[in-house]
Amino acid sequence: MNDGFESKVRSAAVAGWWTWLIAVVLFLIQWIVYLLWVPAQPAWLLTLWGPGATWEEVQTLWFGFLVYFKAFLLLVALVLLWLTLWARQLRKNTGLKRG
Repeated sequence: MNDGFESKVRSAAVAGWWTWLIAVVLFLIQWIVYLLWVPAQPAWLLTLWGPGATWEEVQTLWFGFLVYFKAFLLLVALVLLWLTLWARQLRKNTGLKRG
């Protein structure tokens, strides 16, 4: 394996982990907003969802989004873990020292 390919795989893994970290922060912000706004049930929030929106619909859709987003984050983490381990194996096979 050439050194350039190993470097690109490692760079992709690092960039992926940073992107995943930002996505986790966005997930946590969404979860905190969900915990604050759904029990408070402000009237202006229903107007943002449109006419005929109910709190049951808002709560179901918002919570469903959080569940699917969390599942997506788990899937991405598994792919990034594989990519990280692959980059480590490539480095080991080429006999390069990190530094």
